[in-house]
Amino acid sequence: MTSHVLQIAFVVYVVWVIGAIVTMLLARRSPTATLAWIFAFIALPFVSGLYYLVFGPRRMQRRSRKYDAARRALRRANEAADGPARPALRGDAAQVAAVARRLEQGPATFASGVMLLHDGDECIDALESAIAAAQHHIHMEYYIWEPDKTGTRIRDVLVESAKRGLEVRVIYDDVGSPDVKSRFWEPLRSAGAQVRAFNRVHLAFASINFANFRTHRKIAVIDGVTGFLGGINIHDPEMPSLNGKAAWRDLHTRIEGEPTHRLQRLFLETWNYTGGDFRLTPKNIEKYFPATRCAEGIAAQVIASGPDDTNAPMHAFFLAAIATARHRVLIETPYLIPDEPLESALRIAELRGVDVQVIVPRRGDSRIVSAASHTYCESFRKSGIKVYEYGPPMLHTKTLVIDETVGVIATANMDNRSFRLNFEVAAAFYDKSVIEQLAARFEEDRENSRVFQSRGRSRRLTILLESIARLSSPVL
Repeated sequence: MTSHVLQIAFVVYVVWVIGAIVTMLLARRSPTATLAWIFAFIALPFVSGLYYLVFGPRRMQRRSRKYDAARRALRRANEAADGPARPALRGDAAQVAAVARRLEQGPATFASGVMLLHDGDECIDALESAIAAAQHHIHMEYYIWEPDKTGTRIRDVLVESAKRGLEVRVIYDDVGSPDVKSRFWEPLRSAGAQVRAFNRVHLAFASINFANFRTHRKIAVIDGVTGFLGGINIHDPEMPSLNGKAAWRDLHTRIEGEPTHRLQRLFLETWNYTGGDFRLTPKNIEKYFPATRCAEGIAAQVIASGPDDTNAPMHAFFLAAIATARHRVLIETPYLIPDEPLESALRIAELRGVDVQVIVPRRGDSRIVSAASHTYCESFRKSGIKVYEYGPPMLHTKTLVIDETVGVIATANMDNRSFRLNFEVAAAFYDKSVIEQLAARFEEDRENSRVFQSRGRSRRLTILLESIARLSSPVL
């Protein structure tokens, strides 16, 4: 009997390994990743299989096709709204912008105004004022929306706007916002607004890959003219007025003008993907994409990425920008878990004599992510890259500055999840004033940071645990 059971188990194991290998080969991922998964499937079949189903970077083709259909339909209907004045970028800025444009992210256009919002209070106050001044519609897409004081405050402002007859549409991520229930949204829906969850998690096999395909964006669009994006979510931890010095260190931006149209398209694509029924027509297009063709202003380009786009546009953009650096690369990120190309790009920049500096949180909001991040900080430190640890409090800022070429404010972290597994967005500014504001912000945060400290030999257990965490880097 025992022998018979072992024979069956062996046959199942062989079938499992063969099936897993064929699946990985057909996926055509990098040779390193493919071999790593194959060895894992052979050595730990059950554990690795469950891990792959929950966290593995599958493309989920059915969902990708559905999202792509929503994108194409909106793009066709919106072609008439394109054609704004384009800034005459030169040198490195032109080359970097061309990378995003050739990856179908659109050209750089003129923003009539850009404001940096340096903490949660500034951001929420500016957002509340913009919502109160709205005349036609309000669109918001957020990864985290908590039913706390801040979340309730913005919800109630939206309720008043909906009662005034404005169109209000809200998207929240079902994984990022687990505590918001239907009861929280009821006042908003009763006022006539529409609220949709992005990729609801169901207790079904089809939803077992819930950790991927999330919207990690934090964006708002008011009347198709005013846009918000950055790292700040709708919840209390971001607010100095509620948490004092313990509030997260974060950054957002308010953009006026043409670049907001790109944010609008991204929101409406996601809205239709979630089951919303939005249609552009010749009669209503001016309401959602009003003419904002200014001949001068602040050169800006909105770059999006997601698991439906195998080109990973934001990742490619960051690599291109770093490759042009001659003097400085300044990075602030809560999660520093670069893949091999990004890690190599930063190391090579340092070898070329570029001043590469990175600020990460001293204490992050995820122990496993912090542990994995420490291994990269250690590696960077040894290669000559300057690494600093901010706080406490938690650093949640996501920015990149390259020379005087470009400054970036993003919703994305420096990790594979942001570049390939989640929906993200970033604003790239080719404007000296904005770039210097971001550089000054970096210097301010560096003054409140300490140089990253190497783990000594006496902390071998810590080093071992961090190295184990590093193995999960592709899905963190």
